[in-house]
Amino acid sequence: MKYVLVTGGVVSGLGKGVTASSIGVLLKACGLRVTSIKIDPYLNTDAGTMSPFEHGEVFVLDDGGEVDLDLGNYERFLDIKLTRDNNITTGKIYQHVIAKERKGDYLGKTVQVVPHITDAIQEWIERVAAIPVDGEEGPADICVIELGGTIGDIESAPFIEALGQFSYRVGTGNLCLVHVSLVPVLNVVGEQKTKPTQHSVRGLRGLGLIPDILACRSTKALEENVKEKLSQFCHVPLESIFTLYDVPNIWHIPLLLKDQKAHLAISKVLNLAGYNPNAYKAAWKLLKGVDGVLVPGGFGDRGVEGKILAAKYARENKIPFLGICLGMQVAVIEFARSVLSLHDANSTEFKPDTKHPCIVFMPEGSRTHMGGTMRLGSRKSIFTVKDSKSAKLYGNKSSVDERHRHRYEVNPDMVELLEKAGLSFAAKDETGKRMEIVELPNHPFFIGAQFHPEYKSRPGKASPLFIGLIAASCGELDTVMNPASVHQHLISNCPKSVFVNGTSKKAPNGMADVRYNNGYCNGLHSR
Repeated sequence: MKYVLVTGGVVSGLGKGVTASSIGVLLKACGLRVTSIKIDPYLNTDAGTMSPFEHGEVFVLDDGGEVDLDLGNYERFLDIKLTRDNNITTGKIYQHVIAKERKGDYLGKTVQVVPHITDAIQEWIERVAAIPVDGEEGPADICVIELGGTIGDIESAPFIEALGQFSYRVGTGNLCLVHVSLVPVLNVVGEQKTKPTQHSVRGLRGLGLIPDILACRSTKALEENVKEKLSQFCHVPLESIFTLYDVPNIWHIPLLLKDQKAHLAISKVLNLAGYNPNAYKAAWKLLKGVDGVLVPGGFGDRGVEGKILAAKYARENKIPFLGICLGMQVAVIEFARSVLSLHDANSTEFKPDTKHPCIVFMPEGSRTHMGGTMRLGSRKSIFTVKDSKSAKLYGNKSSVDERHRHRYEVNPDMVELLEKAGLSFAAKDETGKRMEIVELPNHPFFIGAQFHPEYKSRPGKASPLFIGLIAASCGELDTVMNPASVHQHLISNCPKSVFVNGTSKKAPNGMADVRYNNGYCNGLHSR
């Protein structure tokens, strides 16, 4: 999950809600799924008892929630359905924490603003951000968070502290801070004044939040020398400073931001699609047109989030999937994030301090020497689920010997939790503690292997897992469970395309159009 945080400075009523909604529109137009959260620092638990003269009209949601009118903007701009929990107030947070204290959940500890209130805010954001609001399954890609009020308000202090901690918690590249500020024009001289925004940004930085983008409200477009001055004194790149000048109606704002390429600036901060939303959209279009997905092995975090998204799409849409080494690991990470709602789930290779390490460094591995220190060569994998698809593809053998090359493995401490949620570890090593093959039993074909089947695969004797992927993509998996008929069916019934790892090459003689994953799957996140 990635986040866009919208804050406001100088004065209230600048249009943070419309700005947040418009940013959501741009991201949705880039092919991303978007949800929204509004934070109101007042002590009321909701907007139901507040005077419209003081706070604007109340908006009512499907679940009966009486919320801030900005949630109405979110629903209309983004065509989504929110819940009352998408509106966080100080009253709700304190009520939640006090209720836990009364139940004894804090075990006698002194309940304080830090860490108990700030932790509750962060947990609320993560929980609500994961709730689908667009009618599709699974969490959105981006959550746009609007912090109500103005930077420096006393009642905002716990939220500012929580969001500062949250930005560190989610890590670089996962949160983009957009600060909406005022650049007034003095009628006497007609000059755009930058000092109010400079002070606002200085205050924001002093509170631990660093703006990535400035959205400047003014009566007219910012002059170039004014943008240069803001860039110099606010330490924000020139291409990340945008004008939100007065327009006839709010529906012009998304176009105004698009014309200034705000979506590219946000994509750059969030490491989306190599900073290219068009490539991101093209990658999704390509992925949605394939009959099978193969995510191969690899090292480092390059493109990993894109591979996780590819595994998620294959799992949710019943597309045949084969993950090799890292490909198996990203499938486990995706399952933990989406099914177990462990949104911080990751590999310690990519995020050493993750709270939910699904993939961990092997105990016998070396952290000081790289060459020849991995788990290498032929190792035995023993089938523990006899009626699994992988066991059948290998001819119902009790075990197989395949070649390995890896430093990281599925965390043994999480295996039981994953299995209870529906993930099946169909094969393990001789100790029973190292996971070798993972499957989803209720999926047409979803298999991950820690080993590398390509090392022993031959033109005349293809790996059973490769045969299974191609056959499943053809709709012939049941047939190839009978080894005698494998080659006949592969020759006569091939899929339109199989998403694998590099460029697209037209295959001869009606065989599969093979597409390679490094070029496209990586395009789903970063390159």
